[in-house]
Amino acid sequence: MDRGTGRTGRVAFWVVIVLVGLLLAGLTAAVQSSSGPTSEPLDPRSATASGAQALVRVLTEQGTRVEVVDRVDELDADGLRDATVLVDDSAGALDAAVARRLGRSAAHVVLLSTDAAALDALGLDVVATGPVLGDDTVSTTGCAVPAAAAAERVTVTGQGYGPPERGTVPPDTDLCAQTGSGDDRVAGIVRTATPGGDVTLVGTIAAFRNDTITTAGNAAFALDLLGSGDRLVWYTPEPSSPDAAPTIGSLAPPWVPGALLLLALVAVAAGVWRGRRLGPLVVERMPVVVRASETTEGRARLYARTRDRTHALDTLRLAALRRIGRRLGLPRGAHVDEVVRAAARATGRSDAAVGAVLVGGPTTDDRALVDGAAAVDGLERAVRTATGEPVPRTTDTRTSHRNRRGARP
Repeated sequence: MDRGTGRTGRVAFWVVIVLVGLLLAGLTAAVQSSSGPTSEPLDPRSATASGAQALVRVLTEQGTRVEVVDRVDELDADGLRDATVLVDDSAGALDAAVARRLGRSAAHVVLLSTDAAALDALGLDVVATGPVLGDDTVSTTGCAVPAAAAAERVTVTGQGYGPPERGTVPPDTDLCAQTGSGDDRVAGIVRTATPGGDVTLVGTIAAFRNDTITTAGNAAFALDLLGSGDRLVWYTPEPSSPDAAPTIGSLAPPWVPGALLLLALVAVAAGVWRGRRLGPLVVERMPVVVRASETTEGRARLYARTRDRTHALDTLRLAALRRIGRRLGLPRGAHVDEVVRAAARATGRSDAAVGAVLVGGPTTDDRALVDGAAAVDGLERAVRTATGEPVPRTTDTRTSHRNRRGARP
């Protein structure tokens, strides 16, 4: 394959990758924008355990017209004066201006939210204190909220609310379905007045779920709270809708997404342009042959230049360990302790003496380096003698070292 064909193949590969990525992004956007039921909690069209389809069906059978919307522009302000508006702001996307608008126009607002801005916009002087876990129920017979009092008991699973830090709840705010004690006491239902009527903050969302609506008085509470009128508007603010609370993405100029996409395409193009596929290894013929002895001497000079005596002696010890183990018939992966014990048995020395030669400690000066090398050479000669191998005649290492030092100019 020539160079041009290979480059064309690489370009085609990256083009396919980009097209597949764009296709997946389009499919994801299409799925997310579909209007069918989802697995989101309290989805009024979902029949899953966390959905609220059962509640919507019963309300419809009782004569309450249920409208599911996700944009405030779809709401008729004049028609909300006698309607109940359920605002499911679980995603925290409700804009404060929209919340104030609903508080002025709707007769009854049921809010499911933990966002401080939304609570403040509707006049709820409480804060979310955290989730309430478990399947416990609590009595609501003495609650000032009529729907909760009629239900007698509700499940507390959901979200708890309490007064602001170092503050007290205003006298015109009603707290119901309370759990805990002392400073940990929280409420699951909060109600206060609005310019258009009233708002009920519901943290006990188990009363609306398909799997728990039949527990205790959950069904009575949900039906009485949401079905008191002829019309129920189920409003779920979407983070991508125009009336949602502004995000960093929405505050950015409109040309930013296009610029980011252009930069991504430039990065892909640069990668294709500069990318090179690694080919097979090429054997390079050296102009000269370097002998092993020269390599050893060169490495020794490096050790001498850096004064790394311990590393130099350890190199000799490791080489001696391999040779001694091979002469004594030990496997190649034998542990150093096995080599030491075998050498001790073969030479008649103690394990400690052989270990001091082959393992040893740090080498502090040239004398220790010469003595250590001589000890390694002597042990290896003893092993050769014990195994019946001929021992070559060599000059004593210390004598040779002294002679070289005396002959140095």
